[in-house]
Amino acid sequence: MSEREVSEREAPEREAPERLGPERGAPERLGPDSGARPAAGLKVGQVLRERRTITDADVAAFAELTGDQGRHHLPDQGRAMAHGLLTASLATKIGGRLDFIARRMVWEFLRPVWVGDTITAEVTVRAMSEVHAGTGLELDVEISNQDGKPVLRGESTGIVRH
Repeated sequence: MSEREVSEREAPEREAPERLGPERGAPERLGPDSGARPAAGLKVGQVLRERRTITDADVAAFAELTGDQGRHHLPDQGRAMAHGLLTASLATKIGGRLDFIARRMVWEFLRPVWVGDTITAEVTVRAMSEVHAGTGLELDVEISNQDGKPVLRGESTGIVRH
């Protein structure tokens, strides 16, 4: 990759992005143990996916870890609502597969996620650039529920070190 930034900011007319994720045969983990440079196989427009069904145990563990014990997150108040950052953490799982070190994350929470919902994160590589310590990445994030409705949109910038 050259020193100049490689970026694709074209709107909907472009080809459908390549979709990768565990269910598509991509490696579950691209890190030091895989023998590959995590950013080496990435390209602008590529979409990485992760899916998870939210459980009562997920919400309870997140509440315990963070101390956010709001009534709406407790199952004894009816169907529990997942914490917003629990929802956002599905995108960070993809970042972990890439060994991505985030410098900035921005989230917009669009609708609630409930226990029993299956959510899918799609992280799109918006731009890549060579930087002193590795590969700089700009990522777009959308997380949708089982009905295909977006529950979260966001973006992140950071680096994958060489």
